[in-house]
Amino acid sequence: MSETRLGNLAHYLQLLGFEAPPAPTLETLRQLQLRHTGVFPFENLATLAREPVLIDLPSIERKLLQEQRGGYCYELNHIFFALLQELGFDVRGITGRVVMGQPEGAWTARTHRLSLVHLDGVRYISDVGFGGMVPTAPLLLDSTAEQATPHEPYRIAQHEDGFTLYAKVAGEWRPMYIFDLQRQEEVDYAVGNWYVSTHPDSSFARQLMVARTGDGWRRTLNNGSFAIHRLGYDSERREVADVEELVALLQSEFGIRLPAHAGLRQTLARLVGNA
Repeated sequence: MSETRLGNLAHYLQLLGFEAPPAPTLETLRQLQLRHTGVFPFENLATLAREPVLIDLPSIERKLLQEQRGGYCYELNHIFFALLQELGFDVRGITGRVVMGQPEGAWTARTHRLSLVHLDGVRYISDVGFGGMVPTAPLLLDSTAEQATPHEPYRIAQHEDGFTLYAKVAGEWRPMYIFDLQRQEEVDYAVGNWYVSTHPDSSFARQLMVARTGDGWRRTLNNGSFAIHRLGYDSERREVADVEELVALLQSEFGIRLPAHAGLRQTLARLVGNA
């Protein structure tokens, strides 16, 4: 049986700016989600290093809390789920199908983990693991209205097969992922994680994807393309010159310490065009 309790709740909360466990309120959930996306970056370095992505709680804690790393949805949303449980939230894990950037009507694999939270009879979705477009606030599930967050507005559409999350990007509503409320077990996450981290068709195994949020900004890194997106301003973009600049950028802009792995630098060099 895998561990379901956090090993170091106090340290986790301190990284998020809490000296003591906060009460399980909507304001707490809002603060936790916003701070989490700023402290823990989204990144897929392990898949590029061809290392197994371990999604048991002790492994995630070691990677995020001790090794100065980030992760993707099966890691970030798992540890966040455990945190919410520890704080007394009524929460359960659900999954979705990412359709961002896909042709209209695309039906992708069920490879995204997020959380459903009940608070005072109201249902919210909470997600800290959706890369460069992660919602930075919990979203009302049973509402079709536009919902403001500290970053872009979002809305949720309900349909026969569940729900679709949309984000308003450059004045246009774009679909992010389709999801439903079907019960999930650890084996469901294991299968999705295996596909995402090992399947040759998975973008996670073929390109570098890093993201982090902050006060009024998002930073993204896709292979050698680095961008800063500031609310109300045009995005700033530049190409990374070489792997040394890339490694420095991971540390300075995303707070990621590159893991020691024999072939990772060579892989990153190839991705920025300097193999």
